[in-house]
Amino acid sequence: EVQVVESGGGLVQPGGSLRLSCATSGFTLRTTSMTWVRQAPGKGLESVSSIYADGATYSPDSIKGRFTISRDNSKNTMYFLQMNSLKPEDTAVYYCAIRDTTAGDYWGQGIQVTVSS
Repeated sequence: EVQVVESGGGLVQPGGSLRLSCATSGFTLRTTSMTWVRQAPGKGLESVSSIYADGATYSPDSIKGRFTISRDNSKNTMYFLQMNSLKPEDTAVYYCAIRDTTAGDYWGQGIQVTVSS
């Protein structure tokens, strides 16, 4: 059974940190990449960070140095997004988006991150 479930969001002050988690099952690690995607209020979808089947990662310049994507290659793969030095403009719903070249594309339900004093 395919599952994609985010956790770890919430309210944090500017300059603070949060760690998002994405629990997955039903995918094959060697054919799977994962992207954290966010949607700020009134804006479109934005890719935040990606990790590929070979472990390579990508983040846009606006994110590098603040956010770190990683994964735990245990029985059911967990993905993480460590977010540091958070800014109010990081406020958004964050989604875990999985692409498995054999199983297809799947998204989690999304989790709210609010950066505010």
